[in-house]
Amino acid sequence: MRRKGFLIFAILILTFILSFSLISVSAEEVTYGSSFSAYMVENATGKVLYKKNENERHEIASMVKIMSSLLVFESIEKGEIKVDEKITISHNAASMTGSELFIDEGAEYSVHDLLKGVIVVSANDACVALAERIAGNEDSFVAMMNGRAKSLGMNDTLFVNATGLPAEGQYSTAKDVNTMTRELIKHESYYDYSKIWLEDYAHPSGRITQLANTNKLIRHYEGCDSGKTGFTNNALFCLSASASRNGMRLVTTVIGAKSSKERFKEVSDLFNHGFNSYSYTAVKKKGEIVENTVKVERGKKKTIELAFAEDIASLTKKGEKAQVELRYELPDKIRAGVIKGDKVGECHVYENGELVKKCDIIANETIEKASWFDNFKDFSNNFK
Repeated sequence: MRRKGFLIFAILILTFILSFSLISVSAEEVTYGSSFSAYMVENATGKVLYKKNENERHEIASMVKIMSSLLVFESIEKGEIKVDEKITISHNAASMTGSELFIDEGAEYSVHDLLKGVIVVSANDACVALAERIAGNEDSFVAMMNGRAKSLGMNDTLFVNATGLPAEGQYSTAKDVNTMTRELIKHESYYDYSKIWLEDYAHPSGRITQLANTNKLIRHYEGCDSGKTGFTNNALFCLSASASRNGMRLVTTVIGAKSSKERFKEVSDLFNHGFNSYSYTAVKKKGEIVENTVKVERGKKKTIELAFAEDIASLTKKGEKAQVELRYELPDKIRAGVIKGDKVGECHVYENGELVKKCDIIANETIEKASWFDNFKDFSNNFK
């Protein structure tokens, strides 16, 4: 009897352990929401925290404007256009339907105001006006969009227009949309627009249009400061948004939720999962000076100060720890003429011996070529 009782007890214990294991596995494989696909990444580390059909191709509606906005910010940074530059609105741009800023044909609007219209209210008319200014016409701008997508590794994306209005052959994936969202939020000035909740906008004529952010999480989710919504009958309800808490920034993309309410809930639930389940430890900050220096040939300075081009961090499940090691790939020397911000080398980030990230190391100063007088001065000093 005693042996039989022990056997029953052992079976009960084994059943409990197996049940706990199954619960743990299913908790890891929880599916959030009813969307077609979803993808969530921690921005600094690039770690994927959630994925669901992330490579399925779908229409993405106005999330197309993430790429349109990215090209505008890049054009501004290159000096090709200026934020305060005035653009005369064409008939084509003013006649765009759907979400609008209601711009007036023939009137002059600043790049700043048109960008605000695109980012806050998803204005199709403002988007086309910017596309025409940058590339001459929308088709040429779309070619730029597709080229930039390829450069980002977005191999499951094809843009047909700049707005996301329904068009045959236009598609992307949750993973690709997430990629271009992460690229867009690198531009600090983007947040000047994405954080706007409500604003009365005065047109050049004096007419007032109220702007209300289509991304409701800006107001209703703590830490959410950016994002782009989208809706068409085929794409259904979409959202790619970012939120930051305690140094950790999550980027979450959802395609094909059944309702507007469900897309915001699904993204919120994924944010909660990320913030509640993972611990973030900053290792290096963007702009922080690198301990190493590199020699400069024929320059006005003999060495150059270097900096990290982006944040480096460690992300682990709560209760766990990781051993982080930084290994630098830097040249012994470089030629003078390097400009602040130029890539000089890389930092390879290892966690527990595994390569998890590569970060650019950039010049933190501009070093000009030495003049004849500089070289003569150095030569003279050697004989003092």
